[in-house]
Amino acid sequence: MASLVEEFLTAEEEQEIVEAIRLAELKTSGEIRVHLERTCKGEALERAKVLFHQLKMDNTKAENGVLIYVAVDAKKFAICGDRGINNVVPSDFWQSTKDLMQAAFKQGHFKNGLVNGIESAGKQLAEFFPWDEDDINELSDQISTS
Repeated sequence: MASLVEEFLTAEEEQEIVEAIRLAELKTSGEIRVHLERTCKGEALERAKVLFHQLKMDNTKAENGVLIYVAVDAKKFAICGDRGINNVVPSDFWQSTKDLMQAAFKQGHFKNGLVNGIESAGKQLAEFFPWDEDDINELSDQISTS
């Protein structure tokens, strides 16, 4: 049986997303992950917060992890940032990234929406959490699922 990632994205699209994460993280000490699951009962942001903890994204040194969460069949998504980010950014910080993603998703361009979101998140993170030579990749760049 095909995995959720294989049903939602081609292998090439999956690699493009992983590469977008890798490139975004070259400019920031922030950590970006994408997580897919089929359904989401309740609010997507609340589910993203639970997954954020389960994926140990709250264990980064600068508390600057970002989770892009997509519930494929439920057609819901959310962006969740850690404490370190939320302490220094305006309250509507992720809205422009969500708008970019949603525009692509509505047209059925899921890979483009995710790449746009990753690039936007990386650009914004770089302003507050620039990359430095001591930076290490603390979290996997691979797409996770549940």
